[in-house]
Amino acid sequence: MDITIHSSFLPHDAADAALAFWRDLLGFELRLDVGYDGMRWLTVGPVDQPNTAIVLHPPGVDPGITDDERRTITEMMAKGTYAGILLATSDLDGVFERLQAGDADIVQEPTEQPYGVRDCAVRDPAGNLIRIQQTR
Repeated sequence: MDITIHSSFLPHDAADAALAFWRDLLGFELRLDVGYDGMRWLTVGPVDQPNTAIVLHPPGVDPGITDDERRTITEMMAKGTYAGILLATSDLDGVFERLQAGDADIVQEPTEQPYGVRDCAVRDPAGNLIRIQQTR
């Protein structure tokens, strides 16, 4: 069976801030910038992985979401408890230094975890938790 991860979705509430974080701080390339009805969807991805992407989307735009659900999503994003993603790098300290110098919202400095990985954690401008793991 040949199945890959093509895209993951994370919400954003400010497209320009999201782009500055994902492109300018993390070094992802912008692949698509789509506007519709006053909203913006951004597709970003690692330069050397053209078949893997993250779609940064306006929160709560799915047609089946109620106003109450949309409000809950917005509240959870503000607390940083709605969405997250795990990234990996061979240079965790270098990536962390770049994020720290770029005033990213640091949640945890690089740490050796008791479960056998070394990682750090930051939040993007929308509050999404991003854990970054050291590859071996």
